[in-house]
Amino acid sequence: MENQLPDQDGQINIELTEEIAEGIYANLAMIAHSNSEFIVDFIRLMPGIPKAKVKSRIILTPEHAKRLLTALKENIRKFEDTYGDINGADEAFRFPTQFGGPIGEA
Repeated sequence: MENQLPDQDGQINIELTEEIAEGIYANLAMIAHSNSEFIVDFIRLMPGIPKAKVKSRIILTPEHAKRLLTALKENIRKFEDTYGDINGADEAFRFPTQFGGPIGEA
C-alpha cells in the first residue's frame, strides 16, 4: 500500500474495487468505543436465521467518528429535504419478532 498525498487541488485519488463497489447489505449497526477508537459493526439480521452475522467492522479514531457523525447528519438532512422525514427513526429500536430463527413451542 502506497501513501497517498492530496494533489494540488486537495483531492485524494481513491480506488474502488468492483467487489467493494457492490456493497454489503446490513440492517443493524452496533457501536462500541474505548478511549482511542470507535468500533462500528454492520450486521445482517435475516428472518428465520438463528444467528446474525457481522458483515463488516470499521474501526475509527474519535476524530473520524465525529466527522462521520457530522457527514451523516448533513446527508440525512439533504435526504429528508428531498424525500421527506424518515419515519420511525426517533423510536426505540426493537428486534422484529420474526427474526432470529424459529420460535419453539412448549
